[in-house]
Amino acid sequence: MKYNKNLISRAKELRKNMTPQERHLWYDFLRHYPIKIYKQRVIDNFIVDFYCHQAKLIIELNGSQHYSEEGLAYDKERSNVLNSYNLKVIRFSNYEVDNNFEELCKTINNIIKYQVKSLNDVEY
Repeated sequence: MKYNKNLISRAKELRKNMTPQERHLWYDFLRHYPIKIYKQRVIDNFIVDFYCHQAKLIIELNGSQHYSEEGLAYDKERSNVLNSYNLKVIRFSNYEVDNNFEELCKTINNIIKYQVKSLNDVEY
């Protein structure tokens, strides 16, 4: 899988300045997940919010800008490129993080368990 080295410094900056929803998901769930999950990872010409290599899974959190016509078109193209690497992209709205966190975490856990068969015994 290729990546744009020019984006590494921007990814580091984004790691230090996560949105409140990214921070909540990271510190309250993903950070201590039983398998490694990276935050603000460079893949191809994109910086994805969260990436689990073992599950070939990208988790994106979407603010309101993602729901404009341009935002939806960009996300579709971005997902197509990432899917071409055999990666699964799942998206959640900031609203879901703020208002349905437990269910969101269960959904992520179930997807990871499905993607990584050896994790069937992992409980959230």
